[in-house]
Amino acid sequence: LMLQNTPQVVKNLIILNVLMFAATNLILSPELSLKLLGVYPGSPDFRPWQLLSHMFMHADLWHILFNMISLLVFGSRLEMIWGPQRFLSFYLICGFGGFFCHELVNGIELYRAFGSFFPIDDAIHGSLYGALTPPQIDAIRQASTRVLGASGAVYGLLLAYGVLFPNTELMLLFPPIPVKAKYLVLGLGLYALFAGLRDAETDFVAHFAHLGGMVFGYFLLKRWQQDRGHFY
Repeated sequence: LMLQNTPQVVKNLIILNVLMFAATNLILSPELSLKLLGVYPGSPDFRPWQLLSHMFMHADLWHILFNMISLLVFGSRLEMIWGPQRFLSFYLICGFGGFFCHELVNGIELYRAFGSFFPIDDAIHGSLYGALTPPQIDAIRQASTRVLGASGAVYGLLLAYGVLFPNTELMLLFPPIPVKAKYLVLGLGLYALFAGLRDAETDFVAHFAHLGGMVFGYFLLKRWQQDRGHFY
């Protein structure tokens, strides 16, 4: 009932994400689910379809709830303005951009540790851990961590909403205070940058994927704004 007046692409994305969440928790085997998560392209476990499939995988109920509510609230208005094709293109490009930035950071760490963006397969698998330095082990561990979720795409939508409707007041949940969209987007971007650079061992959030979705969304939005005849 809640989705009756929701634009078609947003509705289908929400349904697909919910179905994938249910399938991976109730139907699919853990081994098959793992193959759908994103992994560093230099890893033997990387598959091209992970560029897309990782966007429809979520870690837990809170993870998917945040992303789907954000998609519903911000994506619905954007799709009404842009139309389904342009909206879907923006969503997917931001999702790809989030994955790219997350793995680029992993690649830089690998290069700093090994002098190569693509260390040998044995190192990625960890069979040479005894011969590796602590920075090399940390770089491999980070690159071997799988990424999942629609957050890169969703953060791109948040960025677009903040650019197009900067003075729209949004009510936060925690704390329950109103804040203008432009300040919310700025705060989320700065937090993603700070948390990503801090790289706390207990923080398992892919902050650079969030930041990457916003960066790709910003440049795509600016490209469209230059072509004003086809912006909407």
